[in-house]
Amino acid sequence: MNDKQTDYEPPEGYRGELLERLVKDKIRTWAEIRITKGEAKYEGILLPRSLNTDDRYVTLKVDTGYNLGVFIDDNTKIEEIGYKKGKYKLPSVDAEFKENLPNITLLGTGGTVASRLDYRTGAVIPAFTPEELFSAVPELIPLVNLTPKTLYQILSENFQPQFWVKTAESIAKEIESGAEGIIIGHGTDTMAYTGSALSYFLRNLPIPVVIVGSQRSSDRPSSDGPKNILYSARLAGYENFAEVVVCMHGGTSDSYNLIHRATRVRKMHSSRRDAFRTIGDIPLGKVDENEITWFRKDIKPRGPRDEFYLDAKIDDKVGMLYFYPGMKPDLLESMVDLGYHGVVIIGTGLAHVGTDMYPALERCQEEEIPVVMTVEPLFGYTHLRVYETGREMLSRGVIEGANMLPSAAYAKLIWALGHTRDIKEVKKIIQTPVAGEITPKEGPRGYLLMQGIERGIDEFLKHL
Repeated sequence: MNDKQTDYEPPEGYRGELLERLVKDKIRTWAEIRITKGEAKYEGILLPRSLNTDDRYVTLKVDTGYNLGVFIDDNTKIEEIGYKKGKYKLPSVDAEFKENLPNITLLGTGGTVASRLDYRTGAVIPAFTPEELFSAVPELIPLVNLTPKTLYQILSENFQPQFWVKTAESIAKEIESGAEGIIIGHGTDTMAYTGSALSYFLRNLPIPVVIVGSQRSSDRPSSDGPKNILYSARLAGYENFAEVVVCMHGGTSDSYNLIHRATRVRKMHSSRRDAFRTIGDIPLGKVDENEITWFRKDIKPRGPRDEFYLDAKIDDKVGMLYFYPGMKPDLLESMVDLGYHGVVIIGTGLAHVGTDMYPALERCQEEEIPVVMTVEPLFGYTHLRVYETGREMLSRGVIEGANMLPSAAYAKLIWALGHTRDIKEVKKIIQTPVAGEITPKEGPRGYLLMQGIERGIDEFLKHL
Protein backbone atom coordinates (compact mmCIF):
# COMPACT_ATOMS: atom_id res chain seq x y z
CA MET A 1 0.00 0.00 0.00
CA ASN A 2 1.54 3.35 -1.05
CA ASP A 3 1.78 6.58 0.94
CA LYS A 4 -1.09 8.12 -0.99
CA GLN A 5 -3.43 5.38 0.19
CA THR A 6 -2.26 5.28 3.82
CA ASP A 7 -1.87 9.03 4.44
CA TYR A 8 -4.74 10.29 2.32
CA GLU A 9 -6.73 13.23 3.68
CA PRO A 10 -9.73 14.69 1.82
CA PRO A 11 -9.05 18.05 0.14
CA GLU A 12 -9.59 20.92 2.54
CA GLY A 13 -12.35 23.42 1.80
CA TYR A 14 -14.06 21.43 -0.96
CA ARG A 15 -17.61 20.11 -0.69
CA GLY A 16 -20.53 18.56 -2.50
CA GLU A 17 -20.17 16.45 -5.62
CA LEU A 18 -16.75 17.89 -6.38
CA LEU A 19 -15.42 16.71 -3.02
CA GLU A 20 -16.86 13.24 -3.64
CA ARG A 21 -15.08 13.11 -6.98
CA LEU A 22 -11.75 14.28 -5.56
CA VAL A 23 -11.98 11.72 -2.75
CA LYS A 24 -12.86 8.94 -5.18
CA ASP A 25 -9.74 9.69 -7.25
CA LYS A 26 -7.62 10.22 -4.10
CA ILE A 27 -6.71 13.77 -5.17
CA ARG A 28 -4.95 15.66 -2.36
CA THR A 29 -4.52 19.34 -1.62
CA TRP A 30 -0.95 20.48 -2.25
CA ALA A 31 -0.68 17.86 -5.00
CA GLU A 32 0.46 18.85 -8.46
CA ILE A 33 -2.46 18.02 -10.71
CA ARG A 34 -3.35 18.11 -14.38
CA ILE A 35 -6.87 19.09 -15.46
CA THR A 36 -7.99 18.24 -18.98
CA LYS A 37 -11.05 19.93 -20.48
CA GLY A 38 -11.31 18.92 -24.11
CA GLU A 39 -8.14 20.22 -25.76
CA ALA A 40 -7.30 22.55 -22.86
CA LYS A 41 -4.91 21.41 -20.14
CA TYR A 42 -4.15 23.13 -16.83
CA GLU A 43 -1.38 22.18 -14.42
CA GLY A 44 -0.67 23.51 -10.95
CA ILE A 45 -0.79 22.90 -7.22
CA LEU A 46 -4.26 22.12 -5.88
CA LEU A 47 -4.94 24.65 -3.14
CA PRO A 48 -7.45 24.29 -0.34
CA ARG A 49 -10.47 26.56 -0.62
CA SER A 50 -12.77 28.36 1.74
CA LEU A 51 -15.86 26.33 2.56
CA ASN A 52 -17.93 29.40 1.64
CA THR A 53 -16.84 29.41 -2.00
CA ASP A 54 -18.50 27.85 -5.05
CA ASP A 55 -18.40 24.05 -4.93
CA ARG A 56 -17.87 23.49 -8.67
CA TYR A 57 -14.39 25.02 -8.96
CA VAL A 58 -10.91 23.92 -7.96
CA THR A 59 -8.15 26.44 -7.26
CA LEU A 60 -4.69 25.93 -8.73
CA LYS A 61 -1.47 27.77 -7.95
CA VAL A 62 0.12 27.96 -11.40
CA ASP A 63 3.76 28.52 -12.33
CA THR A 64 3.30 32.29 -12.69
CA GLY A 65 2.48 32.50 -8.98
CA TYR A 66 -1.16 33.41 -9.53
CA ASN A 67 -4.21 31.44 -8.50
CA LEU A 68 -6.42 29.98 -11.22
CA GLY A 69 -10.00 28.81 -10.72
CA VAL A 70 -11.08 25.96 -13.01
CA PHE A 71 -14.71 24.91 -13.41
CA ILE A 72 -15.13 21.15 -13.11
CA ASP A 73 -17.91 19.36 -14.98
CA ASP A 74 -18.65 15.71 -15.73
CA ASN A 75 -16.35 15.73 -18.78
CA THR A 76 -13.34 17.15 -16.94
CA LYS A 77 -10.43 14.81 -16.23
CA ILE A 78 -8.38 15.35 -13.05
CA GLU A 79 -5.15 13.47 -12.32
CA GLU A 80 -2.45 13.83 -9.70
CA ILE A 81 1.06 14.04 -11.16
CA GLY A 82 3.12 14.98 -8.10
CA TYR A 83 2.88 15.88 -4.44
CA LYS A 84 4.61 18.06 -1.88
CA LYS A 85 3.00 19.07 1.39
CA GLY A 86 2.42 22.79 1.43
CA LYS A 87 3.74 25.17 4.06
CA TYR A 88 2.30 28.55 4.83
CA LYS A 89 3.97 29.51 8.08
CA LEU A 90 6.45 32.33 7.77
CA PRO A 91 9.91 31.63 9.15
CA SER A 92 10.90 33.67 12.18
CA VAL A 93 13.58 36.33 11.97
CA ASP A 94 14.91 37.77 15.21
CA ALA A 95 15.53 41.49 15.46
CA GLU A 96 17.01 43.08 18.56
CA PHE A 97 15.78 46.36 19.98
CA LYS A 98 18.16 49.15 19.00
CA GLU A 99 18.31 52.35 21.03
CA ASN A 100 19.22 54.49 18.04
CA LEU A 101 16.10 53.54 16.04
CA PRO A 102 12.64 55.13 16.35
CA ASN A 103 9.96 53.15 18.18
CA ILE A 104 6.97 52.52 15.95
CA THR A 105 3.73 50.70 16.76
CA LEU A 106 1.83 48.85 14.05
CA LEU A 107 -1.85 48.43 14.93
CA GLY A 108 -3.52 45.74 12.86
CA THR A 109 -7.22 45.93 12.11
CA GLY A 110 -7.40 43.41 9.28
CA GLY A 111 -6.44 43.39 5.65
CA THR A 112 -3.40 41.89 4.00
CA VAL A 113 -0.66 44.46 4.41
CA ALA A 114 1.78 41.85 5.74
CA SER A 115 0.34 38.40 6.06
CA ARG A 116 0.40 34.75 5.14
CA LEU A 117 -2.43 32.79 3.59
CA ASP A 118 -4.06 29.95 5.51
CA TYR A 119 -5.09 27.70 2.66
CA ARG A 120 -7.09 25.45 4.97
CA THR A 121 -9.80 28.07 5.24
CA GLY A 122 -8.92 30.58 2.56
CA ALA A 123 -8.39 33.16 5.30
CA VAL A 124 -5.52 35.61 5.41
CA ILE A 125 -3.58 35.34 8.67
CA PRO A 126 -1.70 38.52 9.57
CA ALA A 127 2.05 38.14 10.02
CA PHE A 128 1.79 39.92 13.31
CA THR A 129 4.55 38.75 15.55
CA PRO A 130 7.67 40.90 15.21
CA GLU A 131 9.57 37.86 13.98
CA GLU A 132 7.00 37.18 11.23
CA LEU A 133 6.87 40.82 10.17
CA PHE A 134 10.63 40.99 9.88
CA SER A 135 10.51 37.81 7.83
CA ALA A 136 7.88 39.28 5.49
CA VAL A 137 9.63 42.67 5.26
CA PRO A 138 13.29 42.21 6.27
CA GLU A 139 14.12 45.79 5.24
CA LEU A 140 12.37 46.89 8.46
CA ILE A 141 15.12 45.41 10.67
CA PRO A 142 17.70 48.21 10.29
CA LEU A 143 15.00 50.88 9.95
CA VAL A 144 12.78 50.94 13.07
CA ASN A 145 11.96 49.19 16.32
CA LEU A 146 8.54 47.89 15.32
CA THR A 147 5.96 46.63 17.82
CA PRO A 148 2.91 45.06 16.16
CA LYS A 149 -0.39 44.76 18.01
CA THR A 150 -3.63 43.26 16.74
CA LEU A 151 -6.79 45.28 17.40
CA TYR A 152 -9.13 43.36 15.08
CA GLN A 153 -9.00 40.84 12.30
CA ILE A 154 -12.00 41.94 10.25
CA LEU A 155 -12.73 42.95 6.69
CA SER A 156 -12.90 46.71 6.36
CA GLU A 157 -16.50 46.65 5.11
CA ASN A 158 -17.42 45.26 8.54
CA PHE A 159 -15.91 48.25 10.32
CA GLN A 160 -18.40 50.11 12.51
CA PRO A 161 -18.01 53.65 13.88
CA GLN A 162 -17.35 52.23 17.34
CA PHE A 163 -14.24 50.57 15.88
CA TRP A 164 -13.01 54.03 14.90
CA VAL A 165 -13.32 55.02 18.55
CA LYS A 166 -11.48 51.92 19.80
CA THR A 167 -8.73 52.46 17.25
CA ALA A 168 -8.36 56.09 18.35
CA GLU A 169 -8.22 55.00 22.00
CA SER A 170 -5.46 52.53 21.15
CA ILE A 171 -3.50 55.24 19.34
CA ALA A 172 -3.86 57.52 22.38
CA LYS A 173 -2.43 54.79 24.63
CA GLU A 174 0.54 54.32 22.31
CA ILE A 175 1.20 58.06 22.30
CA GLU A 176 1.12 58.09 26.10
CA SER A 177 3.54 55.14 26.11
CA GLY A 178 6.07 57.04 24.04
CA ALA A 179 5.58 55.72 20.51
CA GLU A 180 7.27 57.96 17.97
CA GLY A 181 4.96 57.00 15.14
CA ILE A 182 1.90 54.84 14.48
CA ILE A 183 1.13 52.64 11.49
CA ILE A 184 -2.39 51.28 11.07
CA GLY A 185 -2.85 48.22 8.89
CA HIS A 186 -6.31 48.52 7.37
CA GLY A 187 -8.37 47.05 4.56
CA THR A 188 -8.41 49.44 1.62
CA ASP A 189 -12.16 49.55 0.94
CA THR A 190 -13.12 51.78 3.89
CA MET A 191 -9.71 53.20 4.72
CA ALA A 192 -10.85 56.75 3.91
CA TYR A 193 -13.72 56.57 6.41
CA THR A 194 -11.45 55.44 9.24
CA GLY A 195 -8.80 57.99 8.29
CA SER A 196 -11.33 60.83 8.33
CA ALA A 197 -12.74 59.80 11.71
CA LEU A 198 -9.28 59.53 13.28
CA SER A 199 -8.41 62.96 11.90
CA TYR A 200 -11.32 64.43 13.89
CA PHE A 201 -10.80 62.34 17.03
CA LEU A 202 -7.05 62.88 17.56
CA ARG A 203 -6.72 66.51 18.59
CA ASN A 204 -3.31 68.21 18.59
CA LEU A 205 -1.76 65.01 17.34
CA PRO A 206 1.97 65.04 18.24
CA ILE A 207 3.26 62.21 16.00
CA PRO A 208 2.56 60.73 12.56
CA VAL A 209 -0.31 58.27 12.09
CA VAL A 210 0.07 56.42 8.79
CA ILE A 211 -2.72 54.22 7.45
CA VAL A 212 -1.58 51.52 5.08
CA GLY A 213 -3.10 48.55 3.29
CA SER A 214 -2.63 46.24 0.36
CA GLN A 215 -4.58 46.06 -2.87
CA ARG A 216 -3.17 42.63 -3.74
CA SER A 217 -3.26 39.66 -1.38
CA SER A 218 -0.03 38.50 0.15
CA ASP A 219 0.18 35.23 -1.78
CA ARG A 220 0.38 37.06 -5.12
CA PRO A 221 3.72 38.08 -6.65
CA SER A 222 2.31 41.56 -7.28
CA SER A 223 1.38 42.16 -3.64
CA ASP A 224 1.97 45.78 -2.70
CA GLY A 225 1.80 45.15 1.06
CA PRO A 226 5.51 44.83 1.91
CA LYS A 227 6.50 47.97 0.01
CA ASN A 228 3.60 49.93 1.50
CA ILE A 229 4.53 48.97 5.05
CA LEU A 230 8.22 49.73 4.45
CA TYR A 231 7.48 53.21 3.13
CA SER A 232 5.01 53.81 5.97
CA ALA A 233 7.67 52.88 8.53
CA ARG A 234 10.04 55.42 7.01
CA LEU A 235 7.34 58.07 7.20
CA ALA A 236 6.22 57.29 10.74
CA GLY A 237 9.72 56.92 12.11
CA TYR A 238 11.68 59.76 10.58
CA GLU A 239 9.54 62.52 9.10
CA ASN A 240 8.57 65.75 10.84
CA PHE A 241 4.81 65.74 10.48
CA ALA A 242 1.89 64.96 12.78
CA GLU A 243 -1.22 64.17 10.79
CA VAL A 244 -3.31 61.17 9.84
CA VAL A 245 -2.28 60.17 6.34
CA VAL A 246 -2.73 57.31 3.90
CA CYS A 247 0.41 55.92 2.24
CA MET A 248 -0.29 53.74 -0.80
CA HIS A 249 1.23 53.02 -4.20
CA GLY A 250 1.35 56.03 -6.50
CA GLY A 251 1.93 54.09 -9.70
CA THR A 252 1.50 50.62 -11.10
CA SER A 253 5.12 49.71 -10.32
CA ASP A 254 6.87 49.66 -6.94
CA SER A 255 8.77 52.86 -7.68
CA TYR A 256 6.98 55.21 -5.27
CA ASN A 257 4.09 55.76 -2.88
CA LEU A 258 2.01 58.90 -2.47
CA ILE A 259 1.21 60.49 0.89
CA HIS A 260 -2.45 61.52 1.09
CA ARG A 261 -4.17 63.57 3.79
CA ALA A 262 -6.73 61.15 5.21
CA THR A 263 -9.69 63.52 4.89
CA ARG A 264 -8.96 64.22 1.21
CA VAL A 265 -8.24 60.72 -0.08
CA ARG A 266 -10.51 58.34 -1.96
CA LYS A 267 -10.12 54.87 -3.41
CA MET A 268 -10.71 55.44 -7.13
CA HIS A 269 -10.18 51.96 -8.55
CA SER A 270 -11.40 48.60 -7.29
CA SER A 271 -8.21 46.63 -7.88
CA ARG A 272 -5.27 48.68 -9.20
CA ARG A 273 -2.35 49.08 -6.83
CA ASP A 274 -2.39 52.84 -7.44
CA ALA A 275 -6.06 53.09 -6.52
CA PHE A 276 -5.86 56.03 -4.12
CA ARG A 277 -6.09 59.68 -5.13
CA THR A 278 -6.06 62.98 -3.31
CA ILE A 279 -9.26 64.75 -4.38
CA GLY A 280 -9.39 68.50 -4.89
CA ASP A 281 -5.69 69.08 -4.35
CA ILE A 282 -2.31 67.45 -4.82
CA PRO A 283 -0.97 64.78 -2.44
CA LEU A 284 1.08 65.86 0.55
CA GLY A 285 4.16 64.13 -0.75
CA LYS A 286 5.90 61.19 -2.33
CA VAL A 287 8.05 58.34 -0.97
CA ASP A 288 10.47 56.35 -3.08
CA GLU A 289 13.51 54.15 -2.51
CA ASN A 290 15.86 57.08 -2.00
CA GLU A 291 13.96 59.97 -0.47
CA ILE A 292 10.75 61.50 0.78
CA THR A 293 9.62 64.60 -1.11
CA TRP A 294 6.98 66.93 0.31
CA PHE A 295 4.85 68.82 -2.22
CA ARG A 296 2.91 70.96 0.23
CA LYS A 297 3.76 73.55 2.89
CA ASP A 298 0.54 73.25 4.92
CA ILE A 299 1.74 70.18 6.82
CA LYS A 300 1.42 70.06 10.59
CA PRO A 301 4.79 69.27 12.27
CA ARG A 302 5.37 67.03 15.27
CA GLY A 303 4.39 68.70 18.53
CA PRO A 304 4.33 68.38 22.33
CA ARG A 305 2.56 65.33 23.74
CA ASP A 306 1.04 67.22 26.66
CA GLU A 307 -1.25 69.16 24.30
CA PHE A 308 -2.69 66.01 22.73
CA TYR A 309 -6.17 64.86 23.71
CA LEU A 310 -8.75 62.40 22.46
CA ASP A 311 -12.14 63.70 21.35
CA ALA A 312 -13.99 60.61 20.15
CA LYS A 313 -17.61 61.27 21.09
CA ILE A 314 -19.89 59.90 18.40
CA ASP A 315 -23.52 59.34 17.50
CA ASP A 316 -23.65 56.68 14.81
CA LYS A 317 -27.35 57.08 14.00
CA VAL A 318 -26.30 58.67 10.73
CA GLY A 319 -27.13 57.50 7.21
CA MET A 320 -26.01 58.38 3.71
CA LEU A 321 -28.05 58.60 0.50
CA TYR A 322 -26.82 58.83 -3.07
CA PHE A 323 -29.36 60.89 -5.01
CA TYR A 324 -30.39 59.52 -8.39
CA PRO A 325 -33.02 60.50 -10.97
CA GLY A 326 -36.38 59.23 -9.80
CA MET A 327 -35.51 58.96 -6.11
CA LYS A 328 -38.63 59.11 -3.99
CA PRO A 329 -38.88 60.95 -0.67
CA ASP A 330 -39.87 57.77 1.18
CA LEU A 331 -36.21 56.75 1.38
CA LEU A 332 -35.32 59.82 3.42
CA GLU A 333 -38.64 59.65 5.27
CA SER A 334 -37.91 56.07 6.31
CA MET A 335 -34.61 57.14 7.84
CA VAL A 336 -36.49 59.66 9.95
CA ASP A 337 -39.00 56.97 10.94
CA LEU A 338 -36.16 54.66 11.94
CA GLY A 339 -34.76 57.25 14.31
CA TYR A 340 -31.74 58.47 12.39
CA HIS A 341 -30.26 61.65 13.84
CA GLY A 342 -28.55 62.90 10.68
CA VAL A 343 -28.16 62.20 6.97
CA VAL A 344 -25.50 62.91 4.36
CA ILE A 345 -26.84 63.23 0.81
CA ILE A 346 -24.58 63.01 -2.22
CA GLY A 347 -26.26 65.40 -4.64
CA THR A 348 -25.92 65.94 -8.37
CA GLY A 349 -23.89 68.79 -9.82
CA LEU A 350 -23.62 71.57 -7.25
CA ALA A 351 -25.33 69.27 -4.68
CA HIS A 352 -28.92 69.18 -5.91
CA VAL A 353 -31.81 66.79 -5.35
CA GLY A 354 -35.10 66.59 -7.23
CA THR A 355 -38.19 68.51 -6.16
CA ASP A 356 -39.84 65.23 -5.13
CA MET A 357 -37.46 65.21 -2.17
CA TYR A 358 -38.64 68.56 -0.81
CA PRO A 359 -41.35 67.16 1.52
CA ALA A 360 -38.81 64.82 3.12
CA LEU A 361 -36.35 67.70 3.54
CA GLU A 362 -39.10 69.75 5.18
CA ARG A 363 -39.79 66.94 7.63
CA CYS A 364 -36.10 66.72 8.52
CA GLN A 365 -36.11 70.47 9.09
CA GLU A 366 -39.20 70.27 11.33
CA GLU A 367 -37.67 67.48 13.41
CA GLU A 368 -34.24 69.17 13.51
CA ILE A 369 -32.44 66.35 11.74
CA PRO A 370 -29.38 67.76 9.97
CA VAL A 371 -29.05 66.97 6.27
CA VAL A 372 -25.54 67.59 4.94
CA MET A 373 -25.04 67.93 1.19
CA THR A 374 -21.94 66.77 -0.69
CA VAL A 375 -21.31 66.60 -4.43
CA GLU A 376 -21.49 63.55 -6.67
CA PRO A 377 -18.61 64.76 -8.92
CA LEU A 378 -16.27 64.66 -5.86
CA PHE A 379 -14.25 67.59 -7.23
CA GLY A 380 -15.70 71.02 -6.53
CA TYR A 381 -17.93 72.61 -3.92
CA THR A 382 -21.57 72.63 -3.00
CA HIS A 383 -23.13 75.82 -4.42
CA LEU A 384 -26.78 76.02 -3.43
CA ARG A 385 -27.26 79.70 -4.18
CA VAL A 386 -26.65 79.49 -7.92
CA TYR A 387 -29.88 77.83 -9.11
CA GLU A 388 -33.43 77.86 -7.82
CA THR A 389 -33.17 74.21 -6.80
CA GLY A 390 -30.32 74.98 -4.43
CA ARG A 391 -32.07 77.99 -2.92
CA GLU A 392 -35.20 75.91 -2.34
CA MET A 393 -33.08 73.29 -0.60
CA LEU A 394 -31.44 75.90 1.62
CA SER A 395 -34.86 77.19 2.62
CA ARG A 396 -35.61 73.65 3.80
CA GLY A 397 -32.63 73.60 6.13
CA VAL A 398 -29.98 71.59 4.30
CA ILE A 399 -26.36 72.19 5.30
CA GLU A 400 -23.77 72.80 2.59
CA GLY A 401 -20.79 70.49 3.01
CA ALA A 402 -18.39 72.67 0.98
CA ASN A 403 -15.95 70.34 -0.80
CA MET A 404 -15.93 67.57 1.78
CA LEU A 405 -15.76 64.09 0.35
CA PRO A 406 -18.78 61.93 1.25
CA SER A 407 -16.65 59.72 3.52
CA ALA A 408 -15.26 62.75 5.35
CA ALA A 409 -18.73 64.32 5.70
CA TYR A 410 -20.24 61.08 7.00
CA ALA A 411 -17.56 60.65 9.67
CA LYS A 412 -17.75 64.33 10.59
CA LEU A 413 -21.53 64.29 11.05
CA ILE A 414 -21.21 61.26 13.32
CA TRP A 415 -18.59 63.16 15.31
CA ALA A 416 -20.58 66.40 15.40
CA LEU A 417 -23.75 64.69 16.63
CA GLY A 418 -21.69 63.03 19.36
CA HIS A 419 -21.18 66.52 20.78
CA THR A 420 -24.58 68.13 20.23
CA ARG A 421 -28.03 67.64 18.71
CA ASP A 422 -28.57 71.38 18.40
CA ILE A 423 -29.01 71.96 14.67
CA LYS A 424 -27.23 75.33 14.67
CA GLU A 425 -24.24 73.93 16.53
CA VAL A 426 -24.10 70.90 14.24
CA LYS A 427 -24.07 73.21 11.21
CA LYS A 428 -21.25 75.24 12.75
CA ILE A 429 -19.15 72.12 13.38
CA ILE A 430 -19.81 70.74 9.90
CA GLN A 431 -18.82 73.96 8.15
CA THR A 432 -15.72 74.66 10.27
CA PRO A 433 -12.53 73.06 8.88
CA VAL A 434 -10.96 70.68 11.40
CA ALA A 435 -8.42 68.46 9.64
CA GLY A 436 -8.16 69.54 6.03
CA GLU A 437 -11.53 68.06 5.06
CA ILE A 438 -12.61 71.49 3.77
CA THR A 439 -10.12 73.47 1.72
CA PRO A 440 -10.28 77.24 1.12
CA LYS A 441 -10.13 76.69 -2.62
CA GLU A 442 -9.51 74.02 -5.19
CA GLY A 443 -6.81 75.09 -7.60
CA PRO A 444 -6.67 73.59 -11.09
CA ARG A 445 -3.58 71.57 -10.18
CA GLY A 446 -5.60 69.35 -7.85
CA TYR A 447 -7.96 68.44 -10.67
CA LEU A 448 -5.44 68.19 -13.49
CA LEU A 449 -2.65 66.31 -11.73
CA MET A 450 -2.27 62.83 -13.19
CA GLN A 451 -1.62 60.95 -9.97
CA GLY A 452 -0.59 57.40 -10.65
CA ILE A 453 1.20 58.04 -13.93
CA GLU A 454 4.90 58.14 -13.11
CA ARG A 455 5.97 60.38 -15.96
CA GLY A 456 2.92 62.56 -15.53
CA ILE A 457 3.40 63.31 -11.86
CA ASP A 458 7.15 63.92 -12.11
CA GLU A 459 6.72 66.29 -15.03
CA PHE A 460 3.86 68.09 -13.33
CA LEU A 461 5.68 68.53 -10.04
CA LYS A 462 8.60 70.26 -11.73
CA HIS A 463 6.33 73.26 -12.25
CA LEU A 464 4.85 73.55 -8.74
